[in-house]
Amino acid sequence: MRTEQLRNKDTAMHTVRGQEQKREMMSTTIAAATVTRLAALPTATISDALDSLGLHGTLQGIAPLTFDFRAVGPAFTVQYEPAGMERGSVGDFLDDVPPGSIILIDNQGRTDVTVWGGIMTEIAASQGIAGTVINGVCRDVSTSLQQGYPLFSCGRFMRTGKDRVRLVSVGSGLTINDVRVSPADIICGDADGALAVPYAFAERIADIAERIEETETRIIAAVKNGSTLVQARRDLGYHDLQWKS
Repeated sequence: MRTEQLRNKDTAMHTVRGQEQKREMMSTTIAAATVTRLAALPTATISDALDSLGLHGTLQGIAPLTFDFRAVGPAFTVQYEPAGMERGSVGDFLDDVPPGSIILIDNQGRTDVTVWGGIMTEIAASQGIAGTVINGVCRDVSTSLQQGYPLFSCGRFMRTGKDRVRLVSVGSGLTINDVRVSPADIICGDADGALAVPYAFAERIADIAERIEETETRIIAAVKNGSTLVQARRDLGYHDLQWKS
């Protein structure tokens, strides 16, 4: 009797673990599919979709090194602060970043010291990291351009952050320009800048953004076929696209 009870308990636990693994796999698949969908959309359209839900995800003041850069992926969050009397280092977290992630670094918007340079670019590119977004500045810009590694920042400056900043946290929530970003939120960057899509809303944002993109494409086609812009916008509901849902 005791043996049978243990066997039944072990079977039940195995079933629960299997169900949990299945849910985790499904969640990962859905997340990957959503990243792919968002990667096909301009950040301007994604921003409009965020507006329609009353969400604030745009990372103001952060721009790509070149207009050709585009990057989309789940956030790997990093927080720095001034080092004070303690010695600090920059970039030791790179070994822990999963491929396909976007490294999101908050250096409090500082432009007097860098938190990203050529060594980090070389390693990140070789490890399949999708890109880096910095609330702060970077250096060794030529390396990023040569590698084609997507880098977004508040600017560029050559002064090292080593011993001037220290790592506070990795994998914790960040607040950048009033935008709260959690690990696994989806970061999107292109020629217009960078933004964060909350993970819980990512599929819905993708749905809305795709509808907006389709509507704008139809407006352009209508005007090219003889409609006025005013009429095409009215007919296709352009002015309602960003109303809160």
